[in-house]
Amino acid sequence: MASSAPPLRPEQFERYRRHLSLPEFGVEGQRKLLEGSVLLIGAGGLGCPLAQYLAAAGVGRLGLVDFDVVAPSNLQRQVLYGTGDVGRPKVEVARERIEAMNPDVAVAIHQERLSSENALAILRDYDVVVDGTDNFPTRYLSNDACVLLEKPNVYGAILRFDGQASTFDARRGPCYRCLFPEPPPPGAVPDCAEGGVLGVLPGIIAMIQATETLKLLAGIGEPLIGRFLHFNALEMEFSEYRFAKDPCCPVC
Repeated sequence: MASSAPPLRPEQFERYRRHLSLPEFGVEGQRKLLEGSVLLIGAGGLGCPLAQYLAAAGVGRLGLVDFDVVAPSNLQRQVLYGTGDVGRPKVEVARERIEAMNPDVAVAIHQERLSSENALAILRDYDVVVDGTDNFPTRYLSNDACVLLEKPNVYGAILRFDGQASTFDARRGPCYRCLFPEPPPPGAVPDCAEGGVLGVLPGIIAMIQATETLKLLAGIGEPLIGRFLHFNALEMEFSEYRFAKDPCCPVC
């Protein structure tokens, strides 16, 4: 049956020509991106390059959740922002940059902290959720909400010279709690403010997350479901670990 979706406009054919040339992707894959929606939790080190590449690829609707303002210490790695943006809400600056990049992309901003009170309402309207947070409570909260709403959760984390990535989808495999049943004790793991982070590391992990997101939306390739990817920047080494759904997982 022929697709009922509107055909790509001439300017879209030109903009996305490199996608359309991919046999695995083509016009149908690009349509899926344009009709798709992604929620980015966090507009920081991971969220900035994620937003740029997903917008450039033509994801039709991007949601941004972040309550913070741009600080001078962000500028070493949060590449959507400049010196003149210091003190402004991150989601507002990010929306301006994304809309200037690609008029095909509608941006919804949620200038608030994700909480147990608002998580289900915010996540409900998106096809894919991408976790770019830097704290354990929000990671567990986003995972649990994704399990309840049956959404894929594309995970990434960074610290010092190390990064991690995976894709959790309780409908097809394990969730975040299957891998990490309980958060570490408070203070046991430093955050980036305490431990530091190599400025380019968020970009590397964010590109893995962006790739996973585009694959999920377009329905191509094999996602990192049941696979945990670790990257060591000092050694320029990737390691992959496989894990299964925990039959005792309290969530999924």
